[in-house]
Amino acid sequence: MNFMPQSQTSVDPAKLEKLAEVAVKVGLQLQTGQDLVITAPVVALPLVRLITKHAYMAGAGLVTAFYSDEESTLARYRYGNDQSFDRASDWLYDGMAKAYARGTARLAVAGDNPMLLSEQDPAKVGRANRANSAAYKPALEKISNFDINWNIVSYPNPSWAALVFPDDPEAIAVAKLAKAIFAASRVDVEDPIAAWAEHNGSLAKRSSWLNGERFASLHFTGPGTDLMVGLADGHEWHGGASTAKNGITCNPNIPTEEVFTTPHALRVEGHVSSTKPLSHQGTLIDNIQVRFEGGRIVEAKASRGAEVLNKVLDTDEGARRLGEVALVPHSSPISASGILFYNTLFDENASCHIALGQCYSKCFVNGASLTQEQIKAQGGNSSLIHIDWMIGSGQVDIDGIKPDGSRVPVMRQGEWA
Repeated sequence: MNFMPQSQTSVDPAKLEKLAEVAVKVGLQLQTGQDLVITAPVVALPLVRLITKHAYMAGAGLVTAFYSDEESTLARYRYGNDQSFDRASDWLYDGMAKAYARGTARLAVAGDNPMLLSEQDPAKVGRANRANSAAYKPALEKISNFDINWNIVSYPNPSWAALVFPDDPEAIAVAKLAKAIFAASRVDVEDPIAAWAEHNGSLAKRSSWLNGERFASLHFTGPGTDLMVGLADGHEWHGGASTAKNGITCNPNIPTEEVFTTPHALRVEGHVSSTKPLSHQGTLIDNIQVRFEGGRIVEAKASRGAEVLNKVLDTDEGARRLGEVALVPHSSPISASGILFYNTLFDENASCHIALGQCYSKCFVNGASLTQEQIKAQGGNSSLIHIDWMIGSGQVDIDGIKPDGSRVPVMRQGEWA
């Protein structure tokens, strides 16, 4: 018997099939004989099955899926031994890192309940996050350094849908969230693959312009924000499709509306306020306000989730420094939808954002040939974490600062100038 919860029948099967095909053909561009590792919440099984089908149709070697479950996660916090919160399944992440080192592709299906751990002990949440980040680093480095082709897509988990559409019955909330995911992922059109080719071309043009300007820094100004973000020496802007070190061109994020690069870890000054909540591993962190000196966050507060935020910042030295800055117009389709997704994959594509922690070596000229020491010397940050949070809105202006101090308008009131 093929059991499916009633709420899941409200997900359009034709569009779900298109999303699976786009994940394999656009997100990963999976190659003949290439293995694939999938991680997903167990509720996303219908999508994982379709992705697995399309992966094998594309000639995949072996497809291996690992599932998480909300009730099992909560059981750990309710009944788990206290000492267990300082441990993580390093054997699993070591295996993933070994698989990626051998050329395996990686696909993550997002869709966890953003509030899953909101009522759990913040100290335990912080300890578990830190242990998980440390254990995951060998695998994360393969991803953040673009050693492999990788991709993230999303599935409308009922618990996530209930947060986004709290006034609707479960089936209607799931249907609304599914529709929004499909639209943002460009699979609600006749030819999604052609639509993605056009969109990638537009993002490439923005990246090309920014690379031609060779800005030394970006100046963000707006309510609660006056932030100077120095850019790494030899930085390079990217957006949309990216070519991994294995030579495969992939779209890491579906959806994506951003162009992004690497800040200089030591050259960030001023203060900045978040413009959307950050959902981090089951905790909602809202109204973030931080102050930077010499590239380092020296003061941080939030109206909700502050304790978890500060534990994240104490993960390691690099956690208080930036690893990414990204530009997204306020009129992006995700922003125009008016939906607050409480999911970084979507909300970061509705707003300019910055990321705490690990930088992308991809975002340097000739980044694939640079050593970790060279990346650090050019201003790239290193950390166990990489956490994006949103700082853009229709009230934020951005100027590009040239090496000679001259200014070029980049964005005005959240739109490309």
